[in-house]
Amino acid sequence: MGIDLQDYQTTLKSRVTLSGIGVHSGKPVAIHFAPADADTGVVFQVADREFRGIVSEVGATDLCTLLGDPAGLHVATIEHLMAALFGLGIDNLLIEVEGAEVPILDGSAGQFVEAIDQAGIEVQGVKRRYIRVIKPVRIESGASWAEFRPYGGTRFEVEIDFESPAIGRQSFASDINDDIFRREIARARTFGFMKDVERLWAAGYALGSSLENSVVIGDDNHIINMEGLRFSNEFVRHKTLDAMGDLALAGARFIGCFRSYRGGHRLNAAALRRLLSDRSAFEVVETSRRERGRSAELIAVSAAVHAPWTL
Repeated sequence: MGIDLQDYQTTLKSRVTLSGIGVHSGKPVAIHFAPADADTGVVFQVADREFRGIVSEVGATDLCTLLGDPAGLHVATIEHLMAALFGLGIDNLLIEVEGAEVPILDGSAGQFVEAIDQAGIEVQGVKRRYIRVIKPVRIESGASWAEFRPYGGTRFEVEIDFESPAIGRQSFASDINDDIFRREIARARTFGFMKDVERLWAAGYALGSSLENSVVIGDDNHIINMEGLRFSNEFVRHKTLDAMGDLALAGARFIGCFRSYRGGHRLNAAALRRLLSDRSAFEVVETSRRERGRSAELIAVSAAVHAPWTL
């Protein structure tokens, strides 16, 4: 098998801080990235509690992905940050959170990418482990579905279908590497409908949402934002971003193709749980020793300490 994979785990070279508003709480929040040892995984520290960035710690998937107890200590809206870590291949990181939510920034992963670039990426001397999909796994919910399929790389095929003519039916399909993530996915912003605002506010959501951090579709099905869209199909690109962030909670990068139709955070998490609950559907692999310039060969290994299936 000839797949261009990173052999070794990574972390950041230095600390970096980001601050802003929580899109759902509407309150000021800040996060601090700190380098972490190999095999740590992604760890969120909130007050005196740590939450690992893995699917077994997901406590809610209503409009965002939340780790912990929705009624107690938690960290919410982690998906755009997790997508940036997935897209740029960051394995180990300590994220100190001031507040209960990751800042929404401009509604995309762009500023997380800039922060990672500012800190720099450090390659660690421990092999990276991958989850290789070896048989199809599918989950359905009404008209929506999501599935993992074997594939010689990491690929996303995402399709959405909205009644609003401002969105309609859109699809995005691509293999994923850090360059494609930066150019095609990272800057796609979250979106919502003006007609839903009062209902969301009443339920305690979207209190920090604005035209600075969301693409908003008006009651006349036109984009309200003066600058318009960053991509003609920005909506499905953002759904792909969300899927990447949710699937980053596997505890390791996956080798396979993820496909979804009319998906969302809940379906993404359910599909990932379905995959990881079936040990016949995947194997944990790493690259073998190889000569410079040659593609990676993969060998089966034991699971990472922080992986969900070891809990």
